[in-house]
Amino acid sequence: MTREEKSQVIEDLTAQLAGFQTIYLADISGLDAGSTSNLRRACFKADVKLSVVKNTLLAKAMEAAEKDFGDLPTVLKGNTSIMLSETGNAPAKVIKEFRKKSEKPLLKGAFVEEAIYVGDDYLDTLVNIKSKEEVIGDIIGLLQSPAKNVVSALKSGGGKIAGILKTLSEKEG
Repeated sequence: MTREEKSQVIEDLTAQLAGFQTIYLADISGLDAGSTSNLRRACFKADVKLSVVKNTLLAKAMEAAEKDFGDLPTVLKGNTSIMLSETGNAPAKVIKEFRKKSEKPLLKGAFVEEAIYVGDDYLDTLVNIKSKEEVIGDIIGLLQSPAKNVVSALKSGGGKIAGILKTLSEKEG
């Protein structure tokens, strides 16, 4: 690979790192061609972009990116694949599902919405992270619930109030 090609790869990786808030680093070494193809298919279905990268080039792209990757560059040893997604838990779900049939991929680390996770121990934690849309949905549901209670109380009580007013107006007449 020429120096120009390397700098182009670094530029591309830097742009990818800047464009995604969810970045996972995984080790898929040891997977045969069929398993790798199945993993790529699973990633595609989950809207996760998977690519194998050179550690040195990824480290330089991380330096050039305007994000703080903390200790994440320390995991750049051996085989490294990068998984990019718009959804915080999508790559973790793909890895967890795939590991039902295989020992790999291993989670090396993740960058999710500026939080850093280093090590395979965080896989279950990352699977349970809610996406921004899920959190917004939960909040809207919580906000709607008191309003629904007030509306239903007014609807059910409306007949009672009208009845009381009618009775009171009849008594005065």
